[in-house]
Amino acid sequence: MPVIELEDVQAAARRLRGVADPTPVLTSRTLDGAVGASVHVKAECFQRGGAFKFRGAYNKISSLPQEELAHGVLAYSSGNHAQAVAIAARLLGASATIVMPADAPEAKVDATRGYGAEIVTYDRWTESREEIGARLAAERGSVLVRPYDDPLVMAGQGTTALELLEDVPELDVLVVPVSGGGLIAGCATAAKALLPGIRVVGVEPEAGDDTRRSLAAGERVRIDVPRTIADGLQASEPGELTFEVNRLRVDEIVTVGDSEIVDAMAFLFDRMKLVTEPSGAIGVAALLAGRLDVRSERVGVVLSGGNVGVARFTELLGAR
Repeated sequence: MPVIELEDVQAAARRLRGVADPTPVLTSRTLDGAVGASVHVKAECFQRGGAFKFRGAYNKISSLPQEELAHGVLAYSSGNHAQAVAIAARLLGASATIVMPADAPEAKVDATRGYGAEIVTYDRWTESREEIGARLAAERGSVLVRPYDDPLVMAGQGTTALELLEDVPELDVLVVPVSGGGLIAGCATAAKALLPGIRVVGVEPEAGDDTRRSLAAGERVRIDVPRTIADGLQASEPGELTFEVNRLRVDEIVTVGDSEIVDAMAFLFDRMKLVTEPSGAIGVAALLAGRLDVRSERVGVVLSGGNVGVARFTELLGAR
């Protein structure tokens, strides 16, 4: 039995109606010309919290019974899931504790704290956020809201594709960033159910290709924590549940280098007036770098987030 189906994504859409922001689908003739295709960019940088993560976090937390909400929620995240859980918890009257790496981007830490969450830091290179999160949740009696390996979280993220296909009903290819696999699992579930012939392509940083390796091996493969500018895509192993979905519904995984990600950030800023974080721009990076053949096709690409501080943004683009 598959972990999630279209009906789960549609149920998430009903919970999110009037709470999550419907995000725009943007086009650029310059992008179309560079890629040789008709490209439709789903700009999740305009979502609450600045990234798609709010969809899954709210779908999960709003499904909890009141007696569990009273004990608060706990999550681990480098930033976007952290902000999403903090916002959703505040909207639903629950406290939130977030386990964040000590080197998480300052803009993401400040925003998470600003949404009212308590932050507990750890060393991403020597400590396990999963172990810390499980221990703290048990000590406090809090509900652990996983960043991707949860059916309700995956279903919430899938509303991104559901919305995209409402705006652009006919797509040949869907391009989605991949970290732990929750976004692409939800999006692939919705897209394949509505358009069985659609090709779903995931994009990972070259240094963090755990999902590509895992799909090739037919089982989950663990790698070292990736050293990449895409801080939101530093998973070292696909989720157990997300992998079960993605091995059935994802057609291909491609990778791009950090310099290609920065080039895409610059393109999106110059040509489409979009501020994106490295993780958010990776799908457009794959298109601009020619990692997949989409000539004459209709392509949807998820721009997953825009949470980057001005200092980091100018540092990355200034070093080109």
